[in-house]
Amino acid sequence: MPACGPGAPGADPARLAERLAAVRAAIARAAEGAGRSPDEVELLAVTKGHDVAVARAALGVGLTALGENYVQECRDKARALAEEGAPAPRWHLLGHCQRNKARLAAALVAEVETVDSVEIARRLGAARAGEPPLPVLCEVELTGRPGRTGFTPAALRRELPLLTALPGIAVRGLMTVAAPGDHAAFAACRRLRDQLADAHGVPLPVLSMGMSDDLAEAVAAGSTRVRIGRALFGERRPA
Repeated sequence: MPACGPGAPGADPARLAERLAAVRAAIARAAEGAGRSPDEVELLAVTKGHDVAVARAALGVGLTALGENYVQECRDKARALAEEGAPAPRWHLLGHCQRNKARLAAALVAEVETVDSVEIARRLGAARAGEPPLPVLCEVELTGRPGRTGFTPAALRRELPLLTALPGIAVRGLMTVAAPGDHAAFAACRRLRDQLADAHGVPLPVLSMGMSDDLAEAVAAGSTRVRIGRALFGERRPA
């Protein structure tokens, strides 16, 4: 697992508190500039690629929702925090969920933001049998860039009724990633969410859009959750 030394901002409580205040101020400016309340925008702290010291520091400054890309890395951090007696974060899975990791993910995380197929959704739901439904977001690919995962808008329009009918999961909204320097995906995702909610009569309150470099544009376009890593914790360090 990549390390974050004691001098890095992510592991230093004072520096992290300063960065957190700056991020919250940026969210507030963006929201107010768009005629929105800052309270409409949730901050998800992305600890992926950092060691457990960063997750511990995040909890120490009141960041209780943490995002990870890999199920195994999330599991290891969760175990380490539990052994220390630290409060359990609400983990969000932000990376592609492999089929053979669906059962572990369903048991470990509070929300999966990257459901990109009915098959993955079905596997997650099956793993929650007899338990409360797992909140999920549908990942949407709107950039046209090769190698990106996510539903196309046409596929999601077709598959959403199947997804919302699956037992064991609760579809809460959409998630997308914009191409660097091109923020058109944010407005497109907002429009798609509105169209889907109207067409299918389902509430889709969450729009997870925006990261450290484009949170202002995402909030202006209607994001209700920004996923912030580098602006809080600094660059991830190689193992």
